[in-house]
Amino acid sequence: MAYIDYYQILGVTKNASQDDIKKAYKKLARKYHPDLNPNDPDAQRKFQEINEANEVLSDPEKRKKYDQYGENWKHADEFDAQKQQYGSHFGQNFSHDGTTYTSWSTSSDTEGFSDFFESLFGSRGKRKRSYGYRGQDYTAELHLTLQEAYETHKQILTVNGKNLRITVPAGVANGQTIKLAGQGGEGMNGGPAGDLYITFVIEEDARFRREGDDLYVTAPLNLYTAILGGETIIDTMSGKVKLKVPAGTQNNTKVRLKGKGFPVYKQEGSFGDLIVTYSIDIPTHLSEEQKELFRKIQSLS
Repeated sequence: MAYIDYYQILGVTKNASQDDIKKAYKKLARKYHPDLNPNDPDAQRKFQEINEANEVLSDPEKRKKYDQYGENWKHADEFDAQKQQYGSHFGQNFSHDGTTYTSWSTSSDTEGFSDFFESLFGSRGKRKRSYGYRGQDYTAELHLTLQEAYETHKQILTVNGKNLRITVPAGVANGQTIKLAGQGGEGMNGGPAGDLYITFVIEEDARFRREGDDLYVTAPLNLYTAILGGETIIDTMSGKVKLKVPAGTQNNTKVRLKGKGFPVYKQEGSFGDLIVTYSIDIPTHLSEEQKELFRKIQSLS
């Protein structure tokens, strides 16, 4: 795995305070947020790097391990376990990618622990055995419209400079996270690759409101159809449907259309319902003749 300088990514020094890191992260996150840079394909990569750096440096325990072991900070516990196993009577300092590390061993058995370090940092000399380590997990956000989330489709997602063509299943929910195994960082010394975790962010829709697998829509209904009955056309996610309107339909009347809602995630052919709320339009700018007709109706009632 290539060395990543999290301090450089956030533009702070190694002795930066937690407040300095927090301020730097907020400033850069706003600057490179994909929603604010729709025409910059590099913004999402930078945004992910900033989030990754903040995740480590904002956590004092993770930061301590990173400062000591660099990109191999996730293996800090294994290093410490090896220290305890082989003792710590003397140490040797060495550098890797600009970071100083200390390898510890006993005078009686230096080979075992040096093999452990060689498996992580590499060596030109012989080693007894090598250790493979799993690659880093990546996280990403994928922004979708409600219509995009309604249909299974292919989409290109750029993660850490790499373009991935993924299938988005119909029915994904806002905030839902899925895992793509093996699409994270490369493993070390033959170890497996990490995983990619994608979180879906679904934009609010101007027409439909989603609650679970059900959709809600407000449909205008003219006064005359509401009083006398008739038909009206309703928009659904899959097209328009014609509904019969009973005479005397009241304002805010709700009608449930079975199976016209959102697809159920990974249940092909299953859909929620569409709940239609009628909003009766009161006519304005009536002519005198129309007003007179309403007066006659009023007098009869």
